[in-house]
Amino acid sequence: MDYQAFTGESLTMMYAAVGGVLAADDAAERDGGEPKFKVRDTPEWKKHAADLEVEMLRRGMLF
Repeated sequence: MDYQAFTGESLTMMYAAVGGVLAADDAAERDGGEPKFKVRDTPEWKKHAADLEVEMLRRGMLF
């Protein structure tokens, strides 16, 4: 994905979405269920979050 093409606000929203699905997976596991999104088990999710962080750091954004 070309993260440089996104606005800062878009990057912030995508990063918040990653945090939201992590929280949802954690809550499901705490309740004894299966995580819905499997963020921690999916390399593509990990890469997406890492790439977002790299671009946000490059721009000097706080997150």
